[in-house]
Amino acid sequence: MSHETTTVEKLRGLPWSYATNIANTVFTQFIYFGSVFVLFLDHLGLSKTEIGFVLALTPLAALIAPFVAPYTARIGYKRAFVLYYGGRKAVTVLLLLTPVVLSAFGGRSAFWFVAGVAAIFSLSRAVSETAYFPWVQEFVPNSVRGKYSATSNIFTAFTGFLTVWVAGIVIGHTSVLNGFMLLFAAGIVAGFVSVWACTFIPGGAPNPAEATGKRNLRAAVQDRDFRNYLLGLALITLGTVPLASFLPLYLQDLVGLNPSAVVFIQMGTLLGTLSSSYLWGWAADRYGSKPVMITGAALLVITPLLWWLLPRQMAWSLYPALGMAFLQGVGNLGWGIGAGRLLFVTIVPTDKRMDYLALYFFWAGIISGGSQLLGGRVLDLTQSIAGQWGPLTLDPYTPIFLISLLMPLASILLLRAIRADSPFSTTQFAGLFLRGNPFLAMGSLVRFHWAKDEEDTVAVTERMGTIRSPLAVDELLESLADPRFNVRFEAILAIARMPADERLIAGLVKTLEGRNPALSVLAAWALGRLGDEHAQAALRAALDNSAYRSVQAHSARSLGTLGDRSSVPLLLERLAGEEDEGLQVAYASALGRLGAVEAVGPLLRLLESSEDEMTRLEVALALARLVGDERHFIRLLRQLRAEPGTGAAQAVAGLVRHLVAEGNVGAEAQATLLASSEAFAQNRMEVGTAQLLAGIETLPRLAEPGADDIRRVCAAGLAATRLVASLDPPLDYLLLLLFVLRAW
Repeated sequence: MSHETTTVEKLRGLPWSYATNIANTVFTQFIYFGSVFVLFLDHLGLSKTEIGFVLALTPLAALIAPFVAPYTARIGYKRAFVLYYGGRKAVTVLLLLTPVVLSAFGGRSAFWFVAGVAAIFSLSRAVSETAYFPWVQEFVPNSVRGKYSATSNIFTAFTGFLTVWVAGIVIGHTSVLNGFMLLFAAGIVAGFVSVWACTFIPGGAPNPAEATGKRNLRAAVQDRDFRNYLLGLALITLGTVPLASFLPLYLQDLVGLNPSAVVFIQMGTLLGTLSSSYLWGWAADRYGSKPVMITGAALLVITPLLWWLLPRQMAWSLYPALGMAFLQGVGNLGWGIGAGRLLFVTIVPTDKRMDYLALYFFWAGIISGGSQLLGGRVLDLTQSIAGQWGPLTLDPYTPIFLISLLMPLASILLLRAIRADSPFSTTQFAGLFLRGNPFLAMGSLVRFHWAKDEEDTVAVTERMGTIRSPLAVDELLESLADPRFNVRFEAILAIARMPADERLIAGLVKTLEGRNPALSVLAAWALGRLGDEHAQAALRAALDNSAYRSVQAHSARSLGTLGDRSSVPLLLERLAGEEDEGLQVAYASALGRLGAVEAVGPLLRLLESSEDEMTRLEVALALARLVGDERHFIRLLRQLRAEPGTGAAQAVAGLVRHLVAEGNVGAEAQATLLASSEAFAQNRMEVGTAQLLAGIETLPRLAEPGADDIRRVCAAGLAATRLVASLDPPLDYLLLLLFVLRAW
């Protein structure tokens, strides 16, 4: 019985996988897969069809995958990979003999020689890749698969960047054929280094049971998600591979770039890969493979049009070409990481990986090879196309651009039907980068995970709330579960500044229901501030069941903020039976926010019994909200606080003007009210109040429900104060009376 590889062993082996990929990047950029090889074939004098034929050999060799899959399982995926991976490097040594063949036998013989070496390489590669796909599904844990892909791509992109830079210098400063041979030799050395490194990766033990078990390829083909995945892969491959394969020749022949500059264009692609690797991998692990895959495919729809519009025969064409290559690198990587992760995590069942992955490799080879053959043939058949259509130049590459534009678009429509591996849709995923500041958010996320102590964590948590980006939701939830009290406290404050999110609301509800009253109070406040009605049920439960009065009070206030009218009966009941003044004020405030006119009587009684100035003002505000606009109340309060006499005089004068205009005041009441305004203007507050009370006695009742009751109680309170002593009238009664008189 073979040893099952543990997660610890897998994680320990990932650096060796990175090393394998880094060394192999040098090999692939110099030989077979980069611009260097395409330019090498063109230098040999091959036609576009012949170039397409040589390029197609590698993917078409995948036709043998379903037949060799049992063999790779029987001898072990790792052993099969290392054996044939090394073999394909060894056969590539023969390419160094190309100058000898060319000089001795001519161009046609050189073509067949190169094609023969490429064919042997391709067959060996097909066996090694057939083994590699099940092996990589085994040795990379799903929990870090996106991160693994991102990290690997960062290393390989940086290596590729340097490799392409070296290739451009070598091609530009040596005789062309000697330059190619020098690059091939360096690539072969790097290839053997990659073979050595891969021997340290764990897993891939022989599995005779899998190799000899009953195969059911039809079941794999009948898997709807797998079938749609393969069809989507076919469309996007047909759209991207021909353009990628022959883009170096387009840039050289029509745009007018020299071979060295054409090689440098790859640096733009690699820079796009390098700069977006971590983001794509992180996003795939956090938000799922499917939205990342489709977003990457959407970027690939844009790039063909940009290449088509690229200025031609201009000295500065290199610079926009680098920008387009950058965008293409970003899109390619988004598609690659998303599609690869979806394949291994969701599409392919682990117990059927041999058949599924063999069919995948088989299909990918057919489509990739066929697209290269098709691309080369199309270019040879369309040599006569020329013309202009608006801003678009018509030339032999026009059909390639059209195919590259339409195929990825059709692929997106098909791939949308595949089941997702996360609850996030593509629209939701894209929306994450359109709200808040995604660049500052990403920086904050990095700082969060590198925070060295509590102070740093508190600071970056506060910053995440200020940025208001939904990208930070997971980190805020992590802060909310931090064992450090100050971090949790700051997390609640930060969440309160965020756009409403169901996961953040759930986190706050959990805190609200906890046994820490300081945090529960803050959570109740934050739930109200977020303004999402989904928090109402939890707040009602806290109001009814919490053991802490402070939590009950803040829950009541938040219910008022959220406009929960269904809580009015409970709040009225609580207000009637409550003796704690703090809770009474909280209930009063909530009832005022909810516009519960039936609460006017209880609120007036609370106002009469309260002695604390701020308590009375808050109850007065609650009453004001029941009969008018609180903005006027606050404005009037500020005026009375700044200059009591002037503020009261202006309010009374405005009342008189309105009553006269409406014809609702007699001459005597008008004179009395004007006398009141004059007394207030002279800061004779007691006289002004007396005149005001006398002037409003003959005015009609206020029509607004509850307003006349408020007028009556405020007038009585002012009169009672005046009779006790010659003191300035209570600010709250005068303020509230002047406010309700605006109802006329």
